Amino acid sequence: MAEAVKLTCTQCGQANRIPAERLGAGPKCGVCGAKLADGAVGELDMPTLSKAVRGDDLPILIDFWAPWCGPCRMMAPEFAKAAKGLAPRVRFAKINTEDHPEASQRFGIRGIPLLILFHKGREVARLTGARPAVEIDRFVRDHVAMAA
Repeated sequence: MAEAVKLTCTQCGQANRIPAERLGAGPKCGVCGAKLADGAVGELDMPTLSKAVRGDDLPILIDFWAPWCGPCRMMAPEFAKAAKGLAPRVRFAKINTEDHPEASQRFGIRGIPLLILFHKGREVARLTGARPAVEIDRFVRDHVAMAA
């Protein structure tokens, strides 16, 4: 049996098992049909964030942001660019700390934008401040073993 990778759908929160060799083929959620590892940045709520952090087999980089934050808005296209470059080996998502203030308390967030990299159920590293795509890419590669 081929190795399976667990991924949480950022749209509906459903857990999916995908054969590892099919990650680059554009797998979709078995429930809602959303793409799972296409390099798009998913918008999460707290239950989906918790599920993805705990259960996903791929590293996931979360951007904690708010709409009123100028640096957050400035970094958004760079974050999306880095997401495309690291897909399908790393997933990228964001959570609006204004809509989900409990995120700030749960993760000890003192300032935004803040990127937190999670892998295999634990926090791996944090990166504060608005960053260009090349720095985001380097940050992820420095903290997660990237299989070719």
